[in-house]
Amino acid sequence: MRGPPAFAGDVVKLLEQRGVGLVDVAVLQPADPFLDMAGEDLRRRIFLTESETGQTLCLRPEFTIPVCLDHIASQAGTPRRYGYLGEVFRQRREGGNEFFQAGIEDLGDGDTAAADARSVADAYALLSLVLPKRALSVTLGDQAIFEAVLAALGLPRGWRMRLARAFGSKAMLETALADLANPPRNGQLPSPVATLALDADLDALTTHIAADMEKLGFSASASRTPADIARRLIEKAQLRSVRLSDEAFAALKTFLAIHVPLFQAAESLQAFASDAGLSLGSALDTFAARAEAVAGHGLTGDAVHYDAAFGRPLDYYTGLVFEIASGDGERPLVGGGRYDRLLTLLGAKGQIPGVGFSVWLDRIEALRGDAS
Repeated sequence: MRGPPAFAGDVVKLLEQRGVGLVDVAVLQPADPFLDMAGEDLRRRIFLTESETGQTLCLRPEFTIPVCLDHIASQAGTPRRYGYLGEVFRQRREGGNEFFQAGIEDLGDGDTAAADARSVADAYALLSLVLPKRALSVTLGDQAIFEAVLAALGLPRGWRMRLARAFGSKAMLETALADLANPPRNGQLPSPVATLALDADLDALTTHIAADMEKLGFSASASRTPADIARRLIEKAQLRSVRLSDEAFAALKTFLAIHVPLFQAAESLQAFASDAGLSLGSALDTFAARAEAVAGHGLTGDAVHYDAAFGRPLDYYTGLVFEIASGDGERPLVGGGRYDRLLTLLGAKGQIPGVGFSVWLDRIEALRGDAS
């Protein structure tokens, strides 16, 4: 097992200077929160194991969920900022299955724009410290803006959920948009199942599926339950019944093509909304306030961009998403975003807003080696 990179001490000092409390969370974590909320790509790469009592555990694949779970368990007050530096574990990863990450999780600050901007600025300062001679490029997206556009276009809930889940994966988003433009037929389903799904008869469809599973000898506890399968089939049937108008589809494509320097982004979004006859409401107000706050940290000019189609492949993001790379580098050095629903889903009694970022220290180490 490799130790932390030589510059880890400098990272820890910067975290302390930024006013965060350093935490050390357990390497072994309950697997269910990651399987439920971590995103399809990460779920496939988790190292799973079992406790002596049969509980499904995993080697921590990231820090955000463990830090949030520890915060809830400690019943600590907010606002509170946590910093960390340690190993994470992911299967089939280029560069090794074990690697070090550092980052900050900022919990409970009600000023969304200020907390978002601080997270971007903290991440940028960390990279500037350990890569002082490298030009850095920041890309920001916004899950809330994307979802506001979908709602304003009048898409039904099922389609909004599917597209929101695809946000952050170019391939998934392109597939979803292709299906939205030309919905596939229900011909692959047996006639009784297709009829019950189209009628959205959940009880009857659940009963039918349960009977078929029993007949085939499948255990409902071995995978998804009959009710889960029925709900998914009904959702798919409803999605296939929707076709977006050419005008609305063109507006969505126009939105996804917006890619401008951040200082121009709020104006560009407002112009898009006006041309399309849409209202983006409070999501646009929050976006504009955040852009102003980011500029207040000195992050201005062409190095900081807004990309309307940019997301990150983790299911728990709700607003800001961002990455920072070295110049035009393809692999990000930092990834982060806002996750206002996560702590409630993890068991917090009240809503606790959150935003944070993680830094891939092995990628930084490689760049430092290239420069030496």
